Amino acid sequence: MLFKILCIIAAILTTSSFIPQAVKTIKTKDTSGISFGMYSMFTTGVLLWVSYGLFIKDIAIIVANIITFIFALIILIYKIGNMKKGGEEEY
Repeated sequence: MLFKILCIIAAILTTSSFIPQAVKTIKTKDTSGISFGMYSMFTTGVLLWVSYGLFIKDIAIIVANIITFIFALIILIYKIGNMKKGGEEEY
């Protein structure tokens, strides 16, 4: 029971840590300090965690990673858009 509570707290903290960056990116549309490579790999990894959660039927893993995936994908979409406009380098 204690382990499950710790798991839920960790999921909430990890997931909510992306909210400030997503909000800032949406407001400013500035992604110049964000690495395309890092966010590409991270977003893919989170999607794999969702798949794993579905496989083992763990709702905490599924929900936390779906929410994280959405925030990471928003940031990644802005980054790709800025790179296509030619305003930012891919690094």
